[in-house]
This record gives sequence, structure tokens and C-alpha cells, in this order.
Amino acid sequence: MARKGLVAEIFSKALHVDNVELYAVGYVDLGEIKQVTLTEFLKLSENFEVIPASRIAYIKREDKILYSKKDKKESDQI
Repeated sequence: MARKGLVAEIFSKALHVDNVELYAVGYVDLGEIKQVTLTEFLKLSENFEVIPASRIAYIKREDKILYSKKDKKESDQI
């Protein structure tokens, strides 16, 4: 549940405070990671109904990674 909370927080900031066009989302689709803009992801996911938060691999703003599923798994093991 924490994953969706962090993702929702990043999305909210991007949509309401920052420039949404600076954000990109990488998500798993048929075993590979596809990257789209945040705006496109919101259309594709239909409010996480079609693409759940658990399939998000990363979220980045320009070149800075804000969320990464890989980092989350590694930090859980420490």
C-alpha cells in the first residue's frame, strides 16, 4: 500500500504544483518496461484500473528518478 501512496503523492505534485510534462513513467507491459509521459500514463491506466501501481517500474522528473521499484525492494531487504 505504501507504493501506491508514494506514487499518488508524486502524481499529485506533478499535476497540481509542477509541470506535468517534465515527468515520465516506466511501467511493465508484457515483460518489458515501456516509458511514457505522465499525462499519457494517466490516460492509459484509467486511474490504475488498467495498469495498477504495482506495475510501475519507475517515475522520473527529467533525468532524476523519483521512484524506483528496484530501489524499494533493495531498501526492504536492509
